[in-house]
Amino acid sequence: MRVDLTGRRTRVLVRDPGPRVAETVHALIEEGARVDVEGSNPVVADLAHRGLVTTVTEPDYPAYDLVLRDLLGEPPSGATKPTQGRVVLVGGGPGNPDLLTLGGLAALREADVVVCDRLAPLGILDTLDPRPEVIHVGKIPRGEHTPQERINEILVEQARAGRTVVRLKGGDSFVFGRGGEEWNACVAAGIPVSVVPGVTSSIAAPALAGIPVTHRDVTQGFVVVSGHVGPGDPRGTVDWAVLARTGMTLVILMGVAVLDAIATTLVAAGLDPATPAACIADAGMPSQRIVRGTVTSIAGLAAAAGIGAPAVTVIGPAVDALSPAPDDLSPASGGSR
Repeated sequence: MRVDLTGRRTRVLVRDPGPRVAETVHALIEEGARVDVEGSNPVVADLAHRGLVTTVTEPDYPAYDLVLRDLLGEPPSGATKPTQGRVVLVGGGPGNPDLLTLGGLAALREADVVVCDRLAPLGILDTLDPRPEVIHVGKIPRGEHTPQERINEILVEQARAGRTVVRLKGGDSFVFGRGGEEWNACVAAGIPVSVVPGVTSSIAAPALAGIPVTHRDVTQGFVVVSGHVGPGDPRGTVDWAVLARTGMTLVILMGVAVLDAIATTLVAAGLDPATPAACIADAGMPSQRIVRGTVTSIAGLAAAAGIGAPAVTVIGPAVDALSPAPDDLSPASGGSR
């Protein structure tokens, strides 16, 4: 399904959400539509939590410009495939299809099956002809998820069936994307595997918020760390005290839930409490939101603004390095500041 809504602010209702609802919603949003969904499932609940759709139970049908059903796509039929296929790990960027690379798009056009995450540029899948089979294996925070071991098995199974498999992820496959685990699983199974690098959210999200991760005379480098587990967690390997003294921009992925603990640890280790900080949610999407403060205030500001995953936190003087751009030209014009 691809609907041309160019130049229109169209209100669309999607009924009976099914296995294609994520691609359908993303494709409509990319055409400029405002999307409501009648009915719910875990994917719809996640889209609504991110502010991409509104769920309705008793819609006023005449109020909509377009009402669609989310149809179940049939796997493509084609010529007989060789006895063994291959896997391509594609980094899709932070979610906006404009940030998917040409190499990534070329790989998708050759795919028989796409195994995708929830933060990948899903709308692009609706433009492919013929449309590949799509297998969703996204991990919804504190919700449904497919274990990584099962994802590895799916890639191997599909390739062994003679199919060209694209593993489509948000960001870059090798930046906290577990792409290395998938690569090793394919190699161990004797499956040909290659990679198409993607634009990582660790630099894309700050840039879209008008924040350079490096800036001459301000900082000479940046550090990207996972905040999936916070300070004091026995599973953690990050030395937060060392990071507090580097003088470099600190970019934290997956750290919203433990942001207060991270900030407290950094300040206790010597980071100036007045150090600028920002938190960017859903970078590049219509629901992009930005809050700015200091390392001591950013956790509270993010919580008050309802910032949740996916979000990127940036800490360091580079946060305030750029002069504000006019609202219509600012890279952050779609969010709140």
